[in-house]
Amino acid sequence: TANGWRYALSAFLWLPVLVWAYARHRAPKGLWRAALVPSLFNAGGQICFGWGPYLIDPGLMTFGLRLQIVFVAIGAAALFAVERDLLKRPLFLGGLCVVALGTLATVALKPGGFEAKSTLGVGIAIASGLLYACYALSVRRYMHSMKPVIAFAAVSQYTSVLLVSLMLVFAPRFGADVATLTSFQLLMLALSSIIGIGLGHTLYFISLSRLGVAVSSGVVQLQPLIVSVFSMFLFNEVIAPLQWVTGSIAVTGAAVMLVAQHRWAMARAALASSSATTHDRA
Repeated sequence: TANGWRYALSAFLWLPVLVWAYARHRAPKGLWRAALVPSLFNAGGQICFGWGPYLIDPGLMTFGLRLQIVFVAIGAAALFAVERDLLKRPLFLGGLCVVALGTLATVALKPGGFEAKSTLGVGIAIASGLLYACYALSVRRYMHSMKPVIAFAAVSQYTSVLLVSLMLVFAPRFGADVATLTSFQLLMLALSSIIGIGLGHTLYFISLSRLGVAVSSGVVQLQPLIVSVFSMFLFNEVIAPLQWVTGSIAVTGAAVMLVAQHRWAMARAALASSSATTHDRA
């Protein structure tokens, strides 16, 4: 129900972007074909993302979700020659390993251990990370040349159709339970759609085009720490001191990845400039 209504609202809000693009003849050729694969992965990731909080606390869920970066690194190396070169850098690989180990340690150190429900929740969070990794990689592969706002506007339409269809088939009262929410709850639902989906995904599309999939996913490692802080106050989630340490180590690994990417980009720019100068002289 939450997924259906959130994406329905997001699709409605971004529909004018597509109308404007087609009215001005600025819609990219093959937009809907290019958006299909990313939308399928996005819908799958969103299904897991919407299910996870019912099984485990938000902080632990986002730490499991952030294993996405490992899947992204493997996929980027397989799909993109430029990203493959970055992944050969020892500093970048070291940061990637630190992120993965720090994240796994944070999940493993959950206070009270794991029972069947929380184990399933962690598995769903990791599955969501895998699907979102495929989502990011497919956006980069199929929609890299398109304007991020138009690209996500198309993805949001496809995704909303899938998630609203699931709501109409499986949700109690076909999703009509939303009518029982208070005004404040409805406001939170709307804001989660506007901020979490509309703005969040569009900014992610922009970062994918400017930083690449590996680095963009590395920066998002900050999410678990931010979520965990708020979850402590909102839901009384218990984060053990050692988990804060391992979580901070994971964030440090993401920072190392950024440093490695910056050095790599500077080296490539210098090489390109040197090659251009040599060519001009010749």
